[in-house]
This record gives sequence, structure tokens and C-alpha cells, in this order.
Amino acid sequence: MSTGNQIYPLPNRVEPPLDIELPSREAGQPLGALLVDAGALEADNVQRILDYQKKSGLLFGEAGVAMGLVDEVDVRRALALQFGHTLLAPDAGFGQDLVAATDPDCEAVEHLRGLRAQLMLRWFENDARQAALAVVSPGHGEGRSYIAANLAVLFAQLGKRTLLIDADLRNPRQHEIFGLRGRVGLSTVLSGRAGWEAVHEMRQIPGLWVLPAGAQPPNPQELLSRPGFSRLLQSLRASYEVILVDTPAGQDSADAGTIAARAGAALMVACRDASSVPRVAELAEDLRQFGVSIVGAVLNGAGPARR
Repeated sequence: MSTGNQIYPLPNRVEPPLDIELPSREAGQPLGALLVDAGALEADNVQRILDYQKKSGLLFGEAGVAMGLVDEVDVRRALALQFGHTLLAPDAGFGQDLVAATDPDCEAVEHLRGLRAQLMLRWFENDARQAALAVVSPGHGEGRSYIAANLAVLFAQLGKRTLLIDADLRNPRQHEIFGLRGRVGLSTVLSGRAGWEAVHEMRQIPGLWVLPAGAQPPNPQELLSRPGFSRLLQSLRASYEVILVDTPAGQDSADAGTIAARAGAALMVACRDASSVPRVAELAEDLRQFGVSIVGAVLNGAGPARR
């Protein structure tokens, strides 16, 4: 990949595939076959359900549930696969905050889909846009990581090649949300000690990659301010249609402004009954002085604070 006339190679580079085909091969397969493949239904029982389906007039999944041969949750998961969608089990190894993958029918995810639609129109389908969007907020517990993680899942479900970068090198969370281990991530890439292997393909969520923060460095502001971070983002833009960047709290350091300036745009997050309006306004003004386009703002609902 190139940045102008300058090549920015990453060590041990492994290029992510650019020709992701969505929906997956499961789309269009009979429901019974999907249930058998998932181990949720015995192959010998498929014909029994089909016979009962003819007599009862029920759909295949409904007939299987009525006969007690298959669980309703497994049917929902198989139906999701038929439509090129992934519905993960709550015990799939992801954090409970990743509701877009584990509880896609809940009200919170529906609101996030509305936010996704607005971002598509305002930013990601704009010919003049850069492909990266920083998710920012002034304080802790306001929902940056929660919003960034779930939006990343939703964009991937839309068929967009999506990369989520955890640039919060002070208090990172995305490795916890996505169940990632190890200390390799953005910090080790920026220090020259890792390459493309630091980017994790989330195979359970087709179309999504995550670059975690990596080991906590003693100099996060310096790492993010060096030209390497800008070159890295430029390099990644050639491989991904959507890049979302999680950031530290704006009130703690200049990191959020630096990251948003490199990305080119920001989504402002505030939390009901938690965020300070003056601090939100102050951060917005600081970002404008950095030349950052504020694409929009989202009010995270009441409830347990999610950082």
C-alpha cells in the first residue's frame, strides 16, 4: 500500500483478503442442514420434522420446536445464517457488551442500526470522505468502547470490510470485548515490533477485523503523534471500507484529539445523566481546532456505564 509516493511496509505483512463474499455459503441452505451442521439436530430427525411439517402446516423450525427435537434459539441462529447474518451464542467468548452479535433483536441494537444508517449517509458513502472515524467522548464510562465495538459488528453485517482499532493505549477495552489475548496490537505495531499479524480476523463475524491496543506503552502520546500512526491509517484505508477507532477519554490527555485529527473525523459520544455538557462542548471545540469534522453525536442511554 502506498501513501502518496511513499511505501509504508509493515514487518511480516500478511494482507487481509479484499474479496469477502457476503452472505456466506450457509445462505440458501435448507434449515435442517444448517441445524445438523451445527450439531443442534440429529440427521435422522430431519425427515420426521418434514413429515410433521406437512401435516401441521408449520414452518420447519416451528415444527421441530413443537416436536421437542430442536431448541428455538438454535432455530433462530440457523435462520440468521440463511440470511447471511451471524447470531452468536452468549457463551461464544465475547464480552457481554457486544450485543449487536449476541442479542441483535434488542432495542439498543435497533438504535445502533439507526446510527449506522446515518453514518453511512453522512460519512462512509461520501466520495470526499476519508475512511476512518474516531469515536470520542470527554469522560470515562460514557460508552465509547461499547458504541465503537457494536458499530463495527453492524457495519460488518452490512457487508462492509470493517476494521476496529483500539487506540486507547491507556485503558484499552476492545481486547476484553472481543475475547482477544496477547500483548500484540497497535502499540507494538507503532513501535516497529509487529506487523499485520497484529490484526485479528474475527471469523465468527465475517467481514470484521480488530486491531487491539497491545501492551501498554510508557509514551502513548508520543507513539500516536509520530508520523507512523498517520501512515498506518493511510495504509489500512486501502484494505477496509470502514475503519472505526476507539479513543481514550478526552479529559485525561490530548490523545483523543491527536487520534481524531489523524482519522479526519469523529463521532461524539455522551451518556445521559453522566456526561458534562460543558466538557462535551469543550472537546467539540478542541476537535474543530484540530481540523476534525464532527460527523455526529450519540447519546448513550441510561444504565450501567460502559466505557
